[in-house]
Amino acid sequence: MADFVDGSAFNYEQGQRARKLFAAVVLAALDDAIADNKKYGNGPEQIARWARSRDGREVLSCAGIDPNERVVSGLMEFVSKGIRTSVALSREESERRNAQQAEAA
Repeated sequence: MADFVDGSAFNYEQGQRARKLFAAVVLAALDDAIADNKKYGNGPEQIARWARSRDGREVLSCAGIDPNERVVSGLMEFVSKGIRTSVALSREESERRNAQQAEAA
């Protein structure tokens, strides 16, 4: 029984590591689309094409993201804002966004 629990815990940890790896691939795809948007102006279309492709759907699924049209439109909106993922995920950006929303309210 203890071996089963240890094996299950190990498999769960491996699954979580794999999910994080695929999430990093999604973030890299977003950064690439943002760079394309700044350079060529076609970033949202690029991320939508990738997310709707077979590989994109598989990567999104492996990252724990349901690859539906709502997600695709959210990715497109994120790319059109032009904020790099490293900046968007930082604490300073989160605090700035919350302060902006508080001012608007």
